[in-house]
Amino acid sequence: MKIFQVIGQSIRMALSNIRSSRMRSFLTMLGIIIGVGSVIALITIVSSVTGLVVDQFESLGAGTLTISATGASVKHGLEDEDIEALSEVEGVDAVAPTASLSTTAVYDGTVSDTVQVEGRDAVYFQHNDDTIQSGRYFNAAEMTGKTNVAIVDTDFVTNVLGGNSALGTTFILNGYSYKVIGIKSADTTVSGALSSDSDSGGTVIIPYKNVLKMSVMKNVTSVEVYYDESVDTSALEDRLTQCLNTIFDVTDDTADSAYSISSVESLVETMSTTETLLSTMLGGIASIALLVGGIGIMNMMLVSVSERTKEIGLRKALGAQPYRIQLQFLIESITLSLLGGLIGIILGEITAYAATTVLGTTYSVSYGAIALGAGFSAAVGVIFGWMPARRASALNPIDALRSE
Repeated sequence: MKIFQVIGQSIRMALSNIRSSRMRSFLTMLGIIIGVGSVIALITIVSSVTGLVVDQFESLGAGTLTISATGASVKHGLEDEDIEALSEVEGVDAVAPTASLSTTAVYDGTVSDTVQVEGRDAVYFQHNDDTIQSGRYFNAAEMTGKTNVAIVDTDFVTNVLGGNSALGTTFILNGYSYKVIGIKSADTTVSGALSSDSDSGGTVIIPYKNVLKMSVMKNVTSVEVYYDESVDTSALEDRLTQCLNTIFDVTDDTADSAYSISSVESLVETMSTTETLLSTMLGGIASIALLVGGIGIMNMMLVSVSERTKEIGLRKALGAQPYRIQLQFLIESITLSLLGGLIGIILGEITAYAATTVLGTTYSVSYGAIALGAGFSAAVGVIFGWMPARRASALNPIDALRSE
């Protein structure tokens, strides 16, 4: 019980000494405030932005695997029967072939040579029913490669069609006449923003076999595999691997050159690892300010010991034990550091809230970052306050009373 009284008395004396020299105390705490505030703000902002990106990728690719199959030396790409074989793998709901190229579009005498063309299957639209904002999707009869219909995005409408009413409009794509049957919805996701190209004339979606005909390719090299989210993704990848090994007549050792399977889960894991590395790196950089703040606290405490030499000598002459002198200065150092840490936490959270509001991401309190900041503050107070406190407790009372 007595030790708590001693600690309480030491805290009151520490606060009194801090108040008596407010400006010096504030300048001493400034390094701690900047360090803790930076750690809190940076970690919270990185976590918020990464969380938004991960959520959008998960919503974009939930229940989807992508197979890129350039093929082996004797077989290039995937034929119709290969796609059928993949669709019959246990756990697979459907397989949608994809193809792409960049080509030229002509409308009303205006030529645009930077049009991105995506080849899609009717299955794709069945699993992405929010792809278009007006018009209709492709039907099964239009997937033969003999019907020239297209779905265009708003960039294409603006840049190529001149902003005219697009539905029913006919334009020339790579020498072929195409009719617009749908308008693609704007992609507001982070992935859409990252893949957008301001120099592009826009995007046109046509049946994938039409793309193969334009590019003089016989087989597709990319498919999207749809599966129920309750299916074990790892087990499904293993079954798809076995099927692809059979299709390309390769073994696991040589499969990497023939095909690859990617999923949103692997991308999310990579992004989570990146977030951890970024948070660690940013925390380490911000901790430099804490180190500087700790040096400032040690300097102030050493000055304080010098200024209060007579007080220390008088207390020791009246019977104060060395550990009580040491405890008083140590608590004063910790109090100074924790006050700086508290101010830093508040400023860091305010900065993080303002930044996430500007960025349009979701603000959430990072309790881990707060604990890290508070822990750093306490550690700085102990580490950099120990030597001045030790020096104060070791003063000879007679020498201290004689000092000027």
